[in-house]
Amino acid sequence: MGSNIDASLEETLSYIAGQLKTLTSIASPTGYTRAATDYLMETLRDMGFGPERSNKGNVLVELGGEGEPLVLASHVDTLGAMVRSIKDNGRLRPTTLGGHQWSTADGENCTVYTRDGNVYTGVVLNTEPSAHVADEPVKAIEKNMEILLDENVDSKDDVLELGIQTGDIIAMDPRTTVTESGYIKSRFLDDKLSASILLGLARAVADGEVSLSRKVSLLFTVYEEVGHGGAFVPADTREMISVDMGCVGDDLGCTERMVSICAKDSGGPYNYDLVTTLSNIARELELDYAIDVYPHYGSDVEATLSAGYDIRHGLIGPGVYASHNYERSHIDGVRNTYELVRAYVQR
Repeated sequence: MGSNIDASLEETLSYIAGQLKTLTSIASPTGYTRAATDYLMETLRDMGFGPERSNKGNVLVELGGEGEPLVLASHVDTLGAMVRSIKDNGRLRPTTLGGHQWSTADGENCTVYTRDGNVYTGVVLNTEPSAHVADEPVKAIEKNMEILLDENVDSKDDVLELGIQTGDIIAMDPRTTVTESGYIKSRFLDDKLSASILLGLARAVADGEVSLSRKVSLLFTVYEEVGHGGAFVPADTREMISVDMGCVGDDLGCTERMVSICAKDSGGPYNYDLVTTLSNIARELELDYAIDVYPHYGSDVEATLSAGYDIRHGLIGPGVYASHNYERSHIDGVRNTYELVRAYVQR
C-alpha cells in the first residue's frame, strides 16, 4: 500500500510541475486573464467537473463532498504592465499592474498584446542602459522605464501603425525551469505554483485517489494582485484557505523546501484555530513546515472577509524566495504543501 501511495504522489508532483509550465506560458497579467481561465475551464471539464466562470472572471469548481463547505483559493493573475503612452521616439512608456518591481525587470524580454489580437515582442530597459554611454546609472523606477519593440519603429506614428495603443498589455517572460535537483525557477510562481497544486488535488479527486470528508470547492481568482480577487465566494462557505506563496526571507522560518502556514500578515491574524489545526496536521505527518508572520502581504481570503463573509480563514503555500522578482521554490515545498492540503480535505 505504501509504495502505491508513494508512486501516486510522485505522479501527482510530476503533473503539478507540468501544469506550472503550462500556466506560466499563458500570459495573464491582472486584468488580462481570459486565456488562463479558458485553460482552467477546459482542464477541469476534462477531469469530469463542472467549473463555472463568474462575470468577474474567477473560476469556481465544486470537487464534491458534503457538509462544512470549504473553499481553497489560488490566483492566476500575475504582475505585469500596461502601455501608458507611446513616446515620440517609438518606445512605450509603461504603467504597473500589481506590485511590480521595475528593478527586477530591467533587461527582461516581454510581449505586448494589442486589442485587435496582434502580438509583438520587446525588451524592458531603463532610458540609458548602456554602461559605455551613461555618466551614472539610471534608477530602475517606473518613470525611467520603457519598452523597446523588436520592430523597426522610430516614431509614435510607426508604433500606432502596428495597432499598439494606450491600455495594451505588457507581459514579462516567465523563464520557467525545473532543475534536476528539484529547484523551480520562474516569474509568477506567485501564484501559478499553488494554482498547479490545486489542479493536482482536483485530478487526484477525479481519479479516486482522494476522498473528501466535506464539501470542497476550488476558486481560481483573477484580481488578487490588485486586492479584490476573492471578494465573492459561495454563500454557504464556512471556511476558506488561500493557497498562495509562502514567504522566504529575513526573520522568517520558511525555506523553499517547506510549506508555510501564515499566522498574521498586513491584514491581521488568521483564524487561530485553523492555524493550529493545520500546524498539528503538518506535525503529525512529519511535514517540513513553518509558522510565520508576513509584514507586507495580503491574500484573497482577506478580500473575502472584507466583503462581509462570516468564515474561518487561513493562508498556506510552498516557500517562494524573491517574491515579485524572478522567483524560486523547490519540489519539496510543493510536496509538503500538497500533502497538507490533501490531508486537510480528508480529515
